Amino acid sequence: MASNKMKMFVKEYLIDLNATQAAIRAGYSKKTAKQAAQRLMNRDDVKELLQKEMDKRAERTGITADYVLNTIYETVERCRQAYPVLDRKGNQVYAETPDGEMLPAYTFDSKGVLKGCELLGKHLKLFTEKHEHTGPGGGPITVKIVDDIDGED
Repeated sequence: MASNKMKMFVKEYLIDLNATQAAIRAGYSKKTAKQAAQRLMNRDDVKELLQKEMDKRAERTGITADYVLNTIYETVERCRQAYPVLDRKGNQVYAETPDGEMLPAYTFDSKGVLKGCELLGKHLKLFTEKHEHTGPGGGPITVKIVDDIDGED
């Protein structure tokens, strides 16, 4: 069962998700806070308490993974011009073309689209770091096995 100090660590951790600072604020020594934080973050009882508190916070605030993902999705769609530009009252905004024609206004925010796609891609683990497991020029990795231990032929 988690001690009061561990419970305080969890409470403090939820403030900024900085384990070392949470350990210091919870009363652990500044000198050993990093090690204490690592040790605490690996404890099953602390992990369980942390998840329980995060679930409570999500319920209280209504900010869930679904909310975050839907907000990112809606933002990307908006940045991709999926919806017309509206004024503060919700009315369609029109722009006049050089020949005097009035057309619905749209904007394109490539940075917003790319950032949203990056976040969604990370969630889907599309951008995990890959390690090459080949030798020079993409060929097989070769290992020279030496038979003679003392170096003589």
